[in-house]
Amino acid sequence: MNADIKNALKDALILLVITLFAGLALGAVHEITSEPIKQQKQAAVVKSCNAVFPDEEGFAHVSDFMDAEEGIKDQLGALSFDNGISIGNIYYALDDGGNRIGYAIEVTSAEGYGGDIKVMCGVTTDGTLRGVSILEISETAGLGMKADSVLVPQLHNINTDHITFTKTGSTSESEIDAISGATITTTAFVNMVNAALDVSGIINAEGGAS
Repeated sequence: MNADIKNALKDALILLVITLFAGLALGAVHEITSEPIKQQKQAAVVKSCNAVFPDEEGFAHVSDFMDAEEGIKDQLGALSFDNGISIGNIYYALDDGGNRIGYAIEVTSAEGYGGDIKVMCGVTTDGTLRGVSILEISETAGLGMKADSVLVPQLHNINTDHITFTKTGSTSESEIDAISGATITTTAFVNMVNAALDVSGIINAEGGAS
């Protein structure tokens, strides 16, 4: 075996050892960090649920809203949105007696000005929008990013099955004031809230998921 072949085999062996150790190291890091990451995500969910149902005792997680009772599964499966809206996890909001009083619903809009916007919407079993909490947003600073200070405070304790927005001053409970100069962001929020109201309406009509 000539020197060139020996050197090539040596280099290949060294590379194999490095790759093996790198893989083991990455696996160890994953094992160490996966649980803290999971806990952080759960804490973020609890925080967002508490933001939209601040007075309730706790939440029962529906890991996938499509795993609900067959009637609700069929209804939600047939529900579609043509405005970039998608529904994520749904959580039951419970009072201190363990009674279900509403739902915390994750909704994402793909039609934000700066990309996806994700919110948590709290809707009671009687259809009242208790509140909205922003989970993800990357809109324009000074415009769409004002959603938390302009839109969220208006989306609180509204009893309606559909909301709209105006640029000239709201005149009804189901109408909110748009962010000045950020119609796209406002439209995305209105669509997300209306989607959450639609979902909660379906769940309530079917008697609530198990």
